[in-house]
Amino acid sequence: MADRRLQVFHTVARLLSFTKAAETLHMTQPAVTFQIRQLEEHFNTRLFDRTHNRISLTAAGQRVYDYAEKIIALYGEMDSRVRELTGDVSGILIIGASTTIAEYVLPSLLGEFQSRYKDVNVRLSVSNSLGIVHMVENNTVDVGIVESPVTNKNLAVEVCWHDELMLICPPSHPLAKKSSITPQEIVNLPFLCREEGSGTREVINEYFEDNKISANDLNLCMEFGSPEAIKSAVEAGLGVSIVSRATVGKELKLKTLVALPLNPVLKRPFSFVHQRQKFRLRAVDEFMNFAHEHCEKQEPQSKKGTAGG
Repeated sequence: MADRRLQVFHTVARLLSFTKAAETLHMTQPAVTFQIRQLEEHFNTRLFDRTHNRISLTAAGQRVYDYAEKIIALYGEMDSRVRELTGDVSGILIIGASTTIAEYVLPSLLGEFQSRYKDVNVRLSVSNSLGIVHMVENNTVDVGIVESPVTNKNLAVEVCWHDELMLICPPSHPLAKKSSITPQEIVNLPFLCREEGSGTREVINEYFEDNKISANDLNLCMEFGSPEAIKSAVEAGLGVSIVSRATVGKELKLKTLVALPLNPVLKRPFSFVHQRQKFRLRAVDEFMNFAHEHCEKQEPQSKKGTAGG
C-alpha cells in the first residue's frame, strides 16, 4: 500500500475537512491529525492553514497534493496490473447508489458479485442521485449508480439498464381496475412524491412537462425521502404516486397496492457514473461488467406478468 501518511493527506486535501476524511478512511479524527502532523514534520513545513474551523492548502501543501495524486494513481495502476497477471481481483470497492437502486436493485446483484469475487471488500454509500454525483465528483466513491441524467460533462456516464415507472394506488381506488393511465388523469389526484434532489422526482417532472403539464399543476400533497415511505402513505389512502416498478414487487404479490403502466410509457436509465480517467481499479471494471450481465438477465424477467400482480 502507498505511504499511509500520503493517503491520509490526499484525502484531507481533497475534502478540505479532517472530519470528512476520518469518516471516509474509517479512522478517528485524532488518528488523521496525527498522520498529517507526521507528514508535516517529515517536510519540516505546514501543509495546511487552519483558520476559523476551515482549512486550506499552503503552497507546500498544494505541491505535495499534486505529487500525491500521481503517486497514488500510479500505485493503484501497478497493483491492478500485477493482479491481472495472476487473475486476482481484490481490494476495496466503494459504490455510491441512489436510494431506489440501493434498496431494491443492489442487494441481489451484490450478493452474486460477492459470491464470485470473495476478496473484494464492497462498501456502499447511499444518497439521492444528486448526492451520489457529488460523491463521484469528490472521489469519495469509485463508481456511482444513479437514476437521473448527469449534467457534469467531466464525468463518464454509462447506461446499465432501463427501469419502468408506474402509478401506484390502493386496490380500492377507482383507478385500480384500469389497464393504464395518462398524465392528464393524474393531474387532479392527491399526488405524493420524492424530495427535491431525487432522481425519481426529476424524471417524473420531466415526464409531465413532456406531456404539456407543469409540475405546478400537480396536486402535490406530500414529499417523502424514500420509496418505502411513499408506499406506506399510498397504502394508507393519502394519495397516489409514481414509483419504480422495482420497488413494488412485494406489495403487488401481497395485493396491498396496484401498479398501473403510464400511457405513454415512462422509462428511465439506471446509469454508472465515474471519473473520466485512464485508469480504474480492476475491481471497478469487474463490477461494472458483472452488473451489465446481471441486469441483462433481469430485464426480460421484469417484462413478464401484469402490473397489477
